Amino acid sequence: MFSKSIRKDHYGYFFIAPFFIIFLLFGLYPILYSLYISFTNWDGIRTPEFVGLGNYVAVFHDPIFYKTFLNTLFIWGVSVIPQLTVSLVLAFILNEKFVKGRNIFRAVYFFPHIVTAASLGLLVSLIFDWQSGGLNHFLVESGIIHDPINWKNNAWFMRLIVSSILFFQYFGYSMIIYLAGLQGIDPSLTEAAQIDGATKKHIFLHITVPMLKPIILFQVITSIIGGMQIFDQPFTLTNGTGAPDRASMTSIMYLYNVAFQSTRFGYGAAIAFCLFIIIILFSVLSFVLTNRKKA
Repeated sequence: MFSKSIRKDHYGYFFIAPFFIIFLLFGLYPILYSLYISFTNWDGIRTPEFVGLGNYVAVFHDPIFYKTFLNTLFIWGVSVIPQLTVSLVLAFILNEKFVKGRNIFRAVYFFPHIVTAASLGLLVSLIFDWQSGGLNHFLVESGIIHDPINWKNNAWFMRLIVSSILFFQYFGYSMIIYLAGLQGIDPSLTEAAQIDGATKKHIFLHITVPMLKPIILFQVITSIIGGMQIFDQPFTLTNGTGAPDRASMTSIMYLYNVAFQSTRFGYGAAIAFCLFIIIILFSVLSFVLTNRKKA
Protein backbone atom coordinates (compact mmCIF):
# COMPACT_ATOMS: atom_id res chain seq x y z
CA MET A 1 0.00 0.00 0.00
CA PHE A 2 2.75 2.44 0.96
CA SER A 3 4.79 1.78 -2.19
CA LYS A 4 1.80 2.43 -4.39
CA SER A 5 1.21 5.82 -2.76
CA ILE A 6 4.70 7.08 -3.68
CA ARG A 7 4.73 9.23 -6.80
CA LYS A 8 7.39 8.08 -9.22
CA ASP A 9 7.52 11.17 -11.41
CA HIS A 10 10.80 12.07 -13.04
CA TYR A 11 10.71 15.75 -12.15
CA GLY A 12 13.40 15.21 -9.53
CA TYR A 13 15.97 14.62 -12.24
CA PHE A 14 15.53 18.21 -13.41
CA PHE A 15 16.55 19.46 -9.96
CA ILE A 16 19.72 17.36 -9.74
CA ALA A 17 20.66 17.80 -13.41
CA PRO A 18 22.42 21.20 -12.93
CA PHE A 19 24.91 19.70 -10.49
CA PHE A 20 25.84 16.83 -12.79
CA ILE A 21 26.05 19.09 -15.84
CA ILE A 22 28.38 21.50 -14.02
CA PHE A 23 30.44 18.62 -12.64
CA LEU A 24 30.83 17.03 -16.07
CA LEU A 25 31.79 20.31 -17.74
CA PHE A 26 34.04 21.82 -15.07
CA GLY A 27 35.11 18.75 -13.10
CA LEU A 28 35.32 15.47 -14.95
CA TYR A 29 36.05 16.82 -18.45
CA PRO A 30 39.10 18.91 -17.35
CA ILE A 31 40.49 15.90 -15.46
CA LEU A 32 40.14 13.59 -18.47
CA TYR A 33 41.50 16.24 -20.84
CA SER A 34 44.48 16.82 -18.54
CA LEU A 35 45.13 13.08 -18.58
CA TYR A 36 45.17 13.21 -22.38
CA ILE A 37 47.44 16.26 -22.36
CA SER A 38 49.89 14.45 -20.05
CA PHE A 39 50.67 12.07 -22.95
CA THR A 40 51.42 14.94 -25.34
CA ASN A 41 53.86 17.76 -25.89
CA TRP A 42 51.71 20.90 -25.95
CA ASP A 43 52.48 24.59 -25.52
CA GLY A 44 48.85 25.70 -25.34
CA ILE A 45 48.75 27.02 -28.91
CA ARG A 46 49.89 24.44 -31.42
CA THR A 47 48.33 21.04 -31.94
CA PRO A 48 49.31 18.61 -29.15
CA GLU A 49 52.02 16.14 -30.21
CA PHE A 50 51.56 12.66 -28.80
CA VAL A 51 54.66 11.46 -26.93
CA GLY A 52 53.27 8.48 -25.03
CA LEU A 53 54.85 7.97 -21.61
CA GLY A 54 57.68 10.38 -22.41
CA ASN A 55 56.50 13.03 -19.95
CA TYR A 56 56.16 10.50 -17.11
CA VAL A 57 59.63 9.11 -17.80
CA ALA A 58 60.96 12.67 -17.74
CA VAL A 59 59.29 13.29 -14.37
CA PHE A 60 61.06 10.30 -12.79
CA HIS A 61 64.40 11.59 -14.10
CA ASP A 62 63.81 15.21 -13.11
CA PRO A 63 66.03 16.23 -10.13
CA ILE A 64 64.03 19.43 -9.62
CA PHE A 65 60.83 17.41 -9.20
CA TYR A 66 62.48 15.29 -6.51
CA LYS A 67 63.85 18.37 -4.77
CA THR A 68 60.49 20.14 -4.70
CA PHE A 69 58.77 16.94 -3.56
CA LEU A 70 61.23 16.57 -0.66
CA ASN A 71 60.64 20.25 0.18
CA THR A 72 56.91 19.54 0.27
CA LEU A 73 57.39 16.51 2.52
CA PHE A 74 59.59 18.46 4.92
CA ILE A 75 57.21 21.42 5.11
CA TRP A 76 54.25 19.07 5.55
CA GLY A 77 55.92 17.03 8.28
CA VAL A 78 57.21 20.00 10.27
CA SER A 79 53.85 21.77 10.14
CA VAL A 80 51.23 19.02 10.26
CA ILE A 81 52.62 16.68 12.93
CA PRO A 82 52.88 19.44 15.60
CA GLN A 83 49.62 20.93 14.34
CA LEU A 84 47.60 17.73 14.81
CA THR A 85 49.22 17.09 18.20
CA VAL A 86 48.78 20.59 19.61
CA SER A 87 45.23 20.92 18.29
CA LEU A 88 44.26 17.59 19.91
CA VAL A 89 45.63 18.68 23.30
CA LEU A 90 43.92 22.09 23.01
CA ALA A 91 40.63 20.46 22.03
CA PHE A 92 40.85 18.14 25.06
CA ILE A 93 41.50 21.10 27.38
CA LEU A 94 38.82 23.35 25.88
CA ASN A 95 36.29 20.53 26.07
CA GLU A 96 36.50 20.58 29.86
CA LYS A 97 33.61 22.37 31.54
CA PHE A 98 35.74 23.98 34.25
CA VAL A 99 37.71 26.06 31.70
CA LYS A 100 36.39 29.61 31.86
CA GLY A 101 35.91 31.49 28.60
CA ARG A 102 36.47 28.37 26.53
CA ASN A 103 34.17 29.61 23.76
CA ILE A 104 36.29 32.74 23.43
CA PHE A 105 39.46 30.67 23.18
CA ARG A 106 37.87 28.47 20.54
CA ALA A 107 37.00 31.51 18.44
CA VAL A 108 40.44 33.09 18.88
CA TYR A 109 42.27 29.91 17.92
CA PHE A 110 40.05 29.40 14.89
CA PHE A 111 40.42 32.99 13.67
CA PRO A 112 43.74 32.45 11.73
CA HIS A 113 41.96 29.92 9.53
CA ILE A 114 39.65 32.67 8.28
CA VAL A 115 42.57 34.71 6.95
CA THR A 116 43.53 33.76 3.40
CA ALA A 117 46.79 31.89 2.84
CA ALA A 118 48.04 34.48 0.35
CA SER A 119 47.51 37.28 2.89
CA LEU A 120 49.50 35.43 5.55
CA GLY A 121 52.31 34.70 3.09
CA LEU A 122 52.48 38.33 2.01
CA LEU A 123 52.41 39.56 5.62
CA VAL A 124 55.25 37.27 6.67
CA SER A 125 57.19 38.26 3.55
CA LEU A 126 56.96 41.91 4.57
CA ILE A 127 58.03 41.11 8.14
CA PHE A 128 61.15 39.22 7.04
CA ASP A 129 62.10 41.49 4.15
CA TRP A 130 65.82 42.21 4.10
CA GLN A 131 65.74 45.98 3.57
CA SER A 132 62.33 47.17 4.76
CA GLY A 133 61.18 44.29 6.95
CA GLY A 134 59.69 45.02 10.34
CA LEU A 135 61.79 42.40 12.13
CA ASN A 136 65.12 43.73 10.87
CA HIS A 137 64.06 47.28 11.65
CA PHE A 138 63.16 46.31 15.22
CA LEU A 139 66.40 44.39 15.79
CA VAL A 140 68.57 47.19 14.41
CA GLU A 141 66.77 49.90 16.35
CA SER A 142 67.02 47.81 19.53
CA GLY A 143 70.76 47.42 19.05
CA ILE A 144 70.54 43.62 18.92
CA ILE A 145 72.12 43.53 15.44
CA HIS A 146 74.09 46.13 13.51
CA ASP A 147 73.30 45.11 9.94
CA PRO A 148 70.03 43.74 8.51
CA ILE A 149 69.86 39.96 8.12
CA ASN A 150 68.83 38.48 4.79
CA TRP A 151 66.40 35.96 6.27
CA LYS A 152 65.19 34.78 2.88
CA ASN A 153 68.68 33.66 1.91
CA ASN A 154 68.65 30.80 4.42
CA ALA A 155 67.15 27.64 2.93
CA TRP A 156 66.23 25.88 6.18
CA PHE A 157 64.84 29.06 7.70
CA MET A 158 62.53 29.58 4.71
CA ARG A 159 61.22 26.02 4.97
CA LEU A 160 60.57 26.51 8.67
CA ILE A 161 58.81 29.82 8.01
CA VAL A 162 56.46 28.19 5.50
CA SER A 163 55.81 25.37 7.97
CA SER A 164 55.08 27.90 10.71
CA ILE A 165 52.57 29.72 8.53
CA LEU A 166 50.75 26.46 7.82
CA PHE A 167 50.76 25.53 11.50
CA PHE A 168 49.42 28.96 12.52
CA GLN A 169 46.67 28.88 9.91
CA TYR A 170 45.32 25.37 10.37
CA PHE A 171 45.78 24.33 14.00
CA GLY A 172 42.52 26.08 14.97
CA TYR A 173 40.63 24.27 12.23
CA SER A 174 42.00 20.91 13.40
CA MET A 175 41.06 21.82 16.97
CA ILE A 176 37.43 22.40 15.95
CA ILE A 177 37.29 19.01 14.20
CA TYR A 178 38.68 17.32 17.31
CA LEU A 179 36.18 19.17 19.49
CA ALA A 180 33.33 17.83 17.38
CA GLY A 181 34.70 14.33 17.89
CA LEU A 182 35.18 14.80 21.62
CA GLN A 183 31.60 15.92 22.09
CA GLY A 184 30.48 12.67 20.47
CA ILE A 185 32.18 10.55 23.15
CA ASP A 186 29.81 9.18 25.77
CA PRO A 187 30.50 11.08 29.05
CA SER A 188 29.71 7.94 31.06
CA LEU A 189 32.98 6.40 29.86
CA THR A 190 35.11 9.15 31.38
CA GLU A 191 32.96 9.29 34.49
CA ALA A 192 33.40 5.56 35.05
CA ALA A 193 37.15 5.91 34.54
CA GLN A 194 37.31 8.75 37.07
CA ILE A 195 35.40 6.67 39.62
CA ASP A 196 37.98 3.91 39.14
CA GLY A 197 40.73 6.43 39.90
CA ALA A 198 41.95 7.22 36.38
CA THR A 199 43.78 10.52 35.98
CA LYS A 200 43.27 13.02 33.16
CA LYS A 201 46.39 11.65 31.50
CA HIS A 202 45.08 8.08 31.54
CA ILE A 203 41.66 9.18 30.30
CA PHE A 204 43.28 11.09 27.45
CA LEU A 205 45.60 8.25 26.37
CA HIS A 206 43.33 5.23 26.92
CA ILE A 207 39.84 6.58 26.25
CA THR A 208 39.94 9.85 24.31
CA VAL A 209 42.59 8.98 21.72
CA PRO A 210 41.20 5.49 20.89
CA MET A 211 37.67 6.87 20.58
CA LEU A 212 38.93 9.61 18.27
CA LYS A 213 40.60 7.14 15.93
CA PRO A 214 38.24 7.85 12.97
CA ILE A 215 38.67 11.60 13.49
CA ILE A 216 42.45 11.26 13.63
CA LEU A 217 42.40 9.22 10.41
CA PHE A 218 40.26 11.89 8.75
CA GLN A 219 42.66 14.59 9.90
CA VAL A 220 45.72 12.71 8.67
CA ILE A 221 44.29 11.95 5.22
CA THR A 222 42.96 15.47 4.65
CA SER A 223 46.28 16.92 5.83
CA ILE A 224 48.12 14.73 3.32
CA ILE A 225 45.83 15.86 0.51
CA GLY A 226 46.20 19.50 1.52
CA GLY A 227 49.90 19.22 2.37
CA MET A 228 50.83 17.88 -1.05
CA GLN A 229 49.07 20.90 -2.60
CA ILE A 230 50.87 23.65 -0.68
CA PHE A 231 51.10 26.66 -2.97
CA ASP A 232 49.78 30.00 -1.71
CA GLN A 233 52.03 30.52 1.31
CA PRO A 234 55.46 29.81 -0.26
CA PHE A 235 54.44 31.45 -3.53
CA THR A 236 53.55 34.79 -1.96
CA LEU A 237 56.41 34.53 0.54
CA THR A 238 59.05 34.16 -2.19
CA ASN A 239 57.24 35.90 -5.04
CA GLY A 240 57.00 32.58 -6.87
CA THR A 241 60.74 31.88 -6.96
CA GLY A 242 60.98 29.40 -4.09
CA ALA A 243 64.14 31.18 -2.98
CA PRO A 244 66.82 30.50 -2.11
CA ASP A 245 67.73 28.02 -4.84
CA ARG A 246 64.22 26.45 -4.87
CA ALA A 247 64.62 25.52 -1.18
CA SER A 248 61.03 26.56 -0.41
CA MET A 249 59.54 25.60 -3.78
CA THR A 250 56.82 22.96 -3.42
CA SER A 251 55.68 20.44 -6.01
CA ILE A 252 52.63 22.50 -6.95
CA MET A 253 54.78 25.61 -7.37
CA TYR A 254 57.03 23.65 -9.70
CA LEU A 255 53.97 22.41 -11.61
CA TYR A 256 52.77 26.01 -11.94
CA ASN A 257 56.15 27.22 -13.20
CA VAL A 258 56.43 24.39 -15.70
CA ALA A 259 52.90 24.66 -17.06
CA PHE A 260 52.06 28.37 -16.92
CA GLN A 261 55.45 30.06 -17.10
CA SER A 262 57.34 27.67 -19.37
CA THR A 263 54.12 26.71 -21.25
CA ARG A 264 54.97 23.00 -21.04
CA PHE A 265 51.40 21.94 -20.37
CA GLY A 266 51.93 18.28 -21.20
CA TYR A 267 54.79 17.93 -18.76
CA GLY A 268 52.89 19.92 -16.14
CA ALA A 269 49.89 17.59 -16.49
CA ALA A 270 52.18 14.59 -16.05
CA ILE A 271 53.54 16.12 -12.82
CA ALA A 272 49.97 16.66 -11.62
CA PHE A 273 49.00 13.01 -12.16
CA CYS A 274 52.23 11.78 -10.55
CA LEU A 275 51.35 13.84 -7.48
CA PHE A 276 47.81 12.47 -7.63
CA ILE A 277 49.14 8.91 -7.49
CA ILE A 278 51.52 9.81 -4.63
CA ILE A 279 48.65 11.34 -2.63
CA ILE A 280 46.59 8.17 -3.11
CA LEU A 281 49.48 5.97 -1.99
CA PHE A 282 50.15 8.10 1.10
CA SER A 283 46.45 8.16 1.99
CA VAL A 284 46.14 4.38 1.67
CA LEU A 285 49.30 3.92 3.74
CA SER A 286 47.92 6.20 6.46
CA PHE A 287 44.64 4.28 6.46
CA VAL A 288 46.44 0.93 6.76
CA LEU A 289 48.75 2.10 9.55
CA THR A 290 45.93 3.76 11.49
CA ASN A 291 43.66 0.71 11.28
CA ARG A 292 46.38 -1.85 11.88
CA LYS A 293 45.42 -4.20 14.69
CA LYS A 294 47.80 -4.67 17.54
CA ALA A 295 49.45 -8.06 17.71
